[in-house]
Amino acid sequence: MELTIKENIVLEEKVYSAVLDGGPAVYVLPREGYNKKYAIFSTHFGSIDNTFRAAGDGEEKMTLPDGVAHFLEHKLFDDEEGNIFDRFAAYGASPNAFTSFTHTTYLFSCTDFFLENFRLLLDFVQTPYFTEESVAKEQGIIQQEIRMYEDNPEWRVFFNLLKALYEKHPVRNDIAGTVESISRITKDILYQCYNTFYHPRNMALFVIGNVSPQEIVNEVAESISRRTFPPFSEMNRIYPKEKAAVNEKKIVEKLAVSQPVFNLGFKDTYTYMEGQQLLFRELITELLLEMIFGRSEKLYTRLYEEGLIDEHFFSEYTAELSYGYTLLGGRTKDPERLHEELLAGIRGIKKEGLKRDSFERHKRKLRGEFLRSFNSLEFIANNYLAYRFRKIDFFEVIDVLEKIRLEDLQKRLDEHLIEDLHAISIVYPFQ
Repeated sequence: MELTIKENIVLEEKVYSAVLDGGPAVYVLPREGYNKKYAIFSTHFGSIDNTFRAAGDGEEKMTLPDGVAHFLEHKLFDDEEGNIFDRFAAYGASPNAFTSFTHTTYLFSCTDFFLENFRLLLDFVQTPYFTEESVAKEQGIIQQEIRMYEDNPEWRVFFNLLKALYEKHPVRNDIAGTVESISRITKDILYQCYNTFYHPRNMALFVIGNVSPQEIVNEVAESISRRTFPPFSEMNRIYPKEKAAVNEKKIVEKLAVSQPVFNLGFKDTYTYMEGQQLLFRELITELLLEMIFGRSEKLYTRLYEEGLIDEHFFSEYTAELSYGYTLLGGRTKDPERLHEELLAGIRGIKKEGLKRDSFERHKRKLRGEFLRSFNSLEFIANNYLAYRFRKIDFFEVIDVLEKIRLEDLQKRLDEHLIEDLHAISIVYPFQ
């Protein structure tokens, strides 16, 4: 099969790709001289995809219990021969998996026996095996995991914030689901979701290391040829209509913590965005946050010196197809005052205007950090497919970054960091 080559001169990287007939898209980035090899197999199915309709007239809408995507991730590591982890270990590989709001990824890294490990990855992800007994056992395991996270203050403050920002969008729900929703997951639901979302046409592979692109594609083609898949029906993901306003202004909870944990979020207002438009929005917002809350800026320095934040304070922006939000947070001795100071800092920046020298400095910094990240095989692979599911070419990040102007950030500041579109979440210690 002929491979397509995409080269980025700035990154000095080449990605070889092929889309197999009826199969997944395959991407390979060769790295000669590297001992480590890393492979991921991802499906565009995450925790927010809990209501959908298969393509075709007359198909009924299906609504899933929360947590199905995460439950499937757990169950695919079991088959009739036992646990998959043991077989990876026999070949010296480190396997793992994770479920996000938008996709599920299976992965491994190794130095030797790459093809054996790669075939194992292809086989177990494409061979579901669910029984009523194994599902019941897994329910207990995941319910215990859910209870553990309920006691995690960073986890609680984050999901409380999402519940404050969003009234209906499923991003407000825990990725693992709830103890009650997990109890409603059955073997039949797992198979139905697997057949819908784990069709090869809804999946993609990325391999990086000292490997042969053609050999990788041949392995995938051979694996696909041995299997029978139903015709692919493009599913229509259905998300409830979300109002622009935040759901609640403030959610407070008490847990066993030594110091309050604080999150502040700004809700973005688009209902759907993809491709370069979404990438541009992501980059200008990340750049804007660095200019306001970055460690080299006056606001961060003052808040740090006053003891309102520590070195773990963070600011970040999330941009997905159907939602977006800015998140600020960390541990603080006085969350109410930190809240006031952050809003006052934003008001001050709006009044003064963004400075060109700061813009140029942070733009260079963002560019440098992105280029340095290409030393990590995991960073490249995980981001390449995550961006692909948002219809973004990851290699275009630098090109889009170069097009950003100071005026773009000033406009974004006025349109996004609006006090009426913010909410806070606080976890206080028990008294």
